[in-house]
Amino acid sequence: MVEWIDRSKSHINRKSNVQKNACGKGTVMKLMLAMSGGVDSSVAYTLLKDKYEIIGATMSLFDGAKAACEEARAVAERFGIPHHVFDFKERFRHDVIKSFVNSYINGETPNPCVVCNKHIKFGVLLEAAKSLGCGFMATGHYARVEFDKGGGRYLLKKALTAKDQSYVLYGLSQEQLSRVVFPLGNLDKAQVRKLARENGLDADKPDSQDICFIPDGDYAGYIKRYTGKSPESGNIINKTGEILGKHNGIINYTIGQRRGLGLAAPAPLYVTGKDASSNTVTAGVNSELFSSRLHARELNWIAFSGLHETLRLHAKTRYSGQEQPCTVSPIDSDRVHVAFDSPQRALTPGQSIVFYDGEAVVGGGTIQLTVDN
Repeated sequence: MVEWIDRSKSHINRKSNVQKNACGKGTVMKLMLAMSGGVDSSVAYTLLKDKYEIIGATMSLFDGAKAACEEARAVAERFGIPHHVFDFKERFRHDVIKSFVNSYINGETPNPCVVCNKHIKFGVLLEAAKSLGCGFMATGHYARVEFDKGGGRYLLKKALTAKDQSYVLYGLSQEQLSRVVFPLGNLDKAQVRKLARENGLDADKPDSQDICFIPDGDYAGYIKRYTGKSPESGNIINKTGEILGKHNGIINYTIGQRRGLGLAAPAPLYVTGKDASSNTVTAGVNSELFSSRLHARELNWIAFSGLHETLRLHAKTRYSGQEQPCTVSPIDSDRVHVAFDSPQRALTPGQSIVFYDGEAVVGGGTIQLTVDN
C-alpha cells in the first residue's frame, strides 16, 4: 500500500477545522452553494444552513439551460437566500465543448464532466464565489475532502456509500480542494431523497443526464452541427489491415461498440480501435478488446505533487467501472505507464483513469493509448 496515508491516524474534518480557526467563536463563514434545482443541491442546503451564511449560484452554460436556472432560482427563493446566475457560456464553449469535439475528431472518447469540474464548476464558479466574499463553495457531489495533517495536503476521498462521484473530481487542485464542501459524502441517494421529503422538497426528481449539453445523447449529431461538417467515411479494417467494410465517420464509433458496424462475420465483431490519421476503424472479436497495459497523460496528483517511483494502486477506467489492481510507473512528468494485474476490456483513449489507494484518490489522467501485451 502507499505509505503517504497514515491509516493509524484519524483525519481531522477539514471543513469544521478551517471554519473554527478562521472565523472564531460565534462567527459564521459565507459559502456559495452551486444549485441546479435538483434533489442533491437542495438537500445540501438543508445540511449546511445552520453552519454557514449561504448564497445560491447557478451556471448558465449553453443555450437551453434557462429552465434549469429558473428551477434553481425558485428553490433559492423558497429557502430565502440570495441567488446568482453566472453566464459562462463562452468559457464553457471554449474549455469544455471545443475540447470534447476535438477529442472525438482525433479518434478519442472524451469525458467532458471531468473537464467541466476542473475548469468551470470548481474553476470560474469558485473564483466568482471568492469575488462575492465566500470562503467556501459547496456542491451536491457524493465525495469527501479531508486534510491530512501529516502530509500537509487535502485529500479527495470516495463517498462512504455506493453513490460515489470521486472519479469525475480527480482533476481538482489543492487550492480548489481547500475551498470545497461536499455535505453528501456520507449519504446514499435513498437517504438524500428521504431528507428531501422531510424538508418538503421534490424528492423524486430524476438525476441529470451525464452530458448536460447533449440531452438527446446524439454525440455525432452534435459534433456535425458544431463543426458544420459531415465526417468523412473510411475503411473498417481488422488487426492485420484487411479491409472489412466502410464506416460513416470515426466520430460515430467508440471502443467496445458492437452495433452499427454493418459487417457480416462468423463471430460478433466490435470496435477495437480508431485511427484519425488514417481515418480507419478497427474491428475484431471480443478477445481483441482486452489489454493489460496503457499510457496516460495530462496527470493530476492529489496525494502528492508528482509521481517519482513505481506504486501499487487500484484504478478505474470508467465512471461505472470497478477498481482494478495495477502498477503505475512514471514515464516523464506528465505521463505514466499502467500495468493491470489482469487484462481489462475496452480501455478507451480519451477516457479518464483514476487511481485509488483504499478510499483516497491518489490522482488521475487521460488514457492516451493501450499497449499491446
